[in-house]
Amino acid sequence: MNWLNNYVRPKIRSLVGAKSDVPENLWVQCPSCGQMLFHRDLEDNLNVCTNCGHHMRLPARKRLETLFDGGKFQEIELPENVVDPLKFRDRKRYTERLKDSRSATGRSDAIIVAHGEVGGCKTVIAAFDFSFMGGSMGIAVGNGILAGAQLAVLQDAAFVAIPSSGGARMQEGILSLMQMPRTTIAVQQVKEAGLPYIVVLADPTTGGVTASFAMLGDVAMAEPGSIIGFAGARVIKETIREKLPEGFQRSEYLLDHGMIDMVVKRHELKEHLARVIDLLVRNSPGTGVNDASKSATD
Repeated sequence: MNWLNNYVRPKIRSLVGAKSDVPENLWVQCPSCGQMLFHRDLEDNLNVCTNCGHHMRLPARKRLETLFDGGKFQEIELPENVVDPLKFRDRKRYTERLKDSRSATGRSDAIIVAHGEVGGCKTVIAAFDFSFMGGSMGIAVGNGILAGAQLAVLQDAAFVAIPSSGGARMQEGILSLMQMPRTTIAVQQVKEAGLPYIVVLADPTTGGVTASFAMLGDVAMAEPGSIIGFAGARVIKETIREKLPEGFQRSEYLLDHGMIDMVVKRHELKEHLARVIDLLVRNSPGTGVNDASKSATD
């Protein structure tokens, strides 16, 4: 059989090319229906399965491109913060985890804050990127929410948060937990200015993010099938020792039980968001945004 190994197989490899010549990420399997999807078709469909409609996670920058008018927006530079204040280490150093995530995503942290127009109304959007350490909220993310809220007040603009996060970043300890009251105060400043604050809950939105700014929107939207909650379903089940309802913590379940206002498909999100912002802007007392909107439609 040596002639097979020494002659035939090398000839076949030379004709069809080595396995390593073919990229491994050309096809993506839908986690819901199992359908194999060509990566470009999936990207063109905003990471929504063309077979079953399952909404997969979407990079933060792609979200901004789909929501701002004409895909045009200006990203703001976030304030610098102390890196690894606790000198944290588990199986890896926290600094190494940050380096790996920055290399993989090309981002400095798990949030992007940008401003532009949505439906002709000035809007500031803070979008999370789950691929950066699970979208966890540390000092940098807290800075992002605070900067976005302050910019919205400064520009008389609507403020939109799109969380996709596993919660507080454990590598920053109590400093990450302090971002919960900090972000809550930030969005309260937007409300006190009479400006709209809207939340679009993406999969997943859990932990300290859910327990702070993510559930404080004037209007709470969610993408289909998103997991939204504080503790995980498994932890709750083991704690109360009871079977959980079907669809527990999914966006549709929260809608049925009055926890959110609407579930919106990704392709329809911009239209719904623009409509809600316009409605809230028109009824906001004495804001520059309100006056501009009225003059534009008169």
